[in-house]
Amino acid sequence: MNVLIVFTHPNHQSLSYAFLREVLRGCEENHVIQNVQVLDLYEEKFNPVLEFGEKKKRRDIYKDPELAKYRDQLSWAEKIIFIYPIWWGRPPAMLMGYIDKMFASGFAYKDNGKLLPDGLLKGKSVVCISVMKGPPFYPMFWLNNAHKVLMRKALFQYVGIKKVKFFEFGNMENPKGKHQKKINKVYRYFQKLNKQIS
Repeated sequence: MNVLIVFTHPNHQSLSYAFLREVLRGCEENHVIQNVQVLDLYEEKFNPVLEFGEKKKRRDIYKDPELAKYRDQLSWAEKIIFIYPIWWGRPPAMLMGYIDKMFASGFAYKDNGKLLPDGLLKGKSVVCISVMKGPPFYPMFWLNNAHKVLMRKALFQYVGIKKVKFFEFGNMENPKGKHQKKINKVYRYFQKLNKQIS
């Protein structure tokens, strides 16, 4: 299995980074996972701003040479892991900018005149690992599960990815937030992951 980890947090002392370390440890101990690549969007200095106009058409983003290596990563990956905080009820702008650029028509999907396009990333699976300050029930009851709906339906389903798993952890700025228990849960998941449960 080829695994791409897209990490989105500016601070390597953060809990998000602790989750990244444990995901890597779990992957290293799993014989099913042969190859792992990590894309640290902040360290990469990825430009999340989507710009287009008369000279640079939005319909041509899928062949932008500046994004070629990121397209290669997504094409190569069988499983894509996104690790990020929840800010204002949604992923950081840095990650959303990556999605704006990379999940483009011609690469991630193809319009067919129907309600949903032809997803060009079929066969891949996704794991979203997110942390937030608020309580775990906040997104579901206060925000109508907006984060998961956004990621699962508006994004991944649209490009043909059906297998999506969420680790959405709340109370992560609370000293009693059971941080280590949650980190261990993620580590064990990747340590035991196989293609049947992926």
